[in-house]
Amino acid sequence: MPYASPPVERTSALPRLPVVERVRRTTALAAAAALALTGAAVWQLAGGAQKSPGAEAAQDDGYAVLPHTSVGTSPGGCGQGWTSGRSGLQVFDVTNRGISPADVQLVEPGTGAVLGEVEGLAPNRSRPLLVRLAAGSYAFRCLQSDTDAVSGPTVRVTGSGAGTPAVVPVTQQDLIPVALAYQKWVASQLPGLVSDVAALHGAVASGDLAGAKQRWLTAHLAYERLGAAYGAFGDVDDEINGPRHHDTGFHGVEYGLWHGGTTTGLESVAAKLLSDVQGLAASWPKVQLDPAVLGVRAHEIVENAIEFELSGRTDYGSGSNLATVGANLDGTTEVLTLLRPLLSSRVPMPQIDTAMAAARAQLTADGAVPLGALTQEQREKLNAAFGDLVEQLAPIAAVLDVRRTQ
Repeated sequence: MPYASPPVERTSALPRLPVVERVRRTTALAAAAALALTGAAVWQLAGGAQKSPGAEAAQDDGYAVLPHTSVGTSPGGCGQGWTSGRSGLQVFDVTNRGISPADVQLVEPGTGAVLGEVEGLAPNRSRPLLVRLAAGSYAFRCLQSDTDAVSGPTVRVTGSGAGTPAVVPVTQQDLIPVALAYQKWVASQLPGLVSDVAALHGAVASGDLAGAKQRWLTAHLAYERLGAAYGAFGDVDDEINGPRHHDTGFHGVEYGLWHGGTTTGLESVAAKLLSDVQGLAASWPKVQLDPAVLGVRAHEIVENAIEFELSGRTDYGSGSNLATVGANLDGTTEVLTLLRPLLSSRVPMPQIDTAMAAARAQLTADGAVPLGALTQEQREKLNAAFGDLVEQLAPIAAVLDVRRTQ
């Protein structure tokens, strides 16, 4: 997976989403997932600017026509102001009346499943929480900094119609086995990658131009299938697969083979690439993969494929962008396979599977041709398939975000 900036190292046990600055967002958690899976923008539920206490914070965000309920939170009182309700789309204007920042969640008391949340709400500030409630029982859970979680009174909501699907939060313990399984899978792939790059180096060193081109593609696709791990590779990822700014890595070799039309002068570049890959394989057993990273990578691999591969920005002569996208889909498939036990009860996996299959089918229909050789109709179909896929995958990061519950 080329060029994406590695994620910031996390020091907290509560991972942070890179998609939106969490400290300023309000997420109707599963509503975002449900909307994304039916074609709406995932983050359209993000909260706006903070308001002073007592103000209807959502009015400037286009929510003024919806029913509003003012809800307060403090260490001594959670969910103050909400005593009864009806079903339907509505806004809770949540105000922090405590003296420290707070996270506020709307939950189903029986299961602890979260419908929506306001995170990092500063003292004396308000923010809107947009949710769609079905008939049932709900309560606010308030997590003030440096204090235990406090649950507000259970409120019975009457009415009819479907509501925001609630999602049971995952724990760090849920994610650790998945991360370990992925690390083992990467470890199983690295010997093959080293072998493929060694074959590439051998072909370059012997002056076999046709063989070098073939082996370059095999090795490069093997690396691209490891997309979910690239953040853990550190700076060596840029050396191996970064843009061709120092005539290094895969793309330095690619440019020389296809634009130069010769292996002359590329032996040292290929040798450095082999050394970097060997070093990566040797150091991998010591890597500790962040358990939270796979939820983000589930959609980020495809996002990067759209940005860098389907745009043609990474083509240095081989015309292999579509093949690379196929390798990226392989990497995404591996991530989804490992995450499926956690996702199956939290997001509509059949819709994601359908979108994955549609994207793969469109790649197959377009064949192994350079991106620039596609017709306008083919490009439109390809863009539509991958646009839908990344939209379907986007909620996974939010659903698999570890949330404080105590």
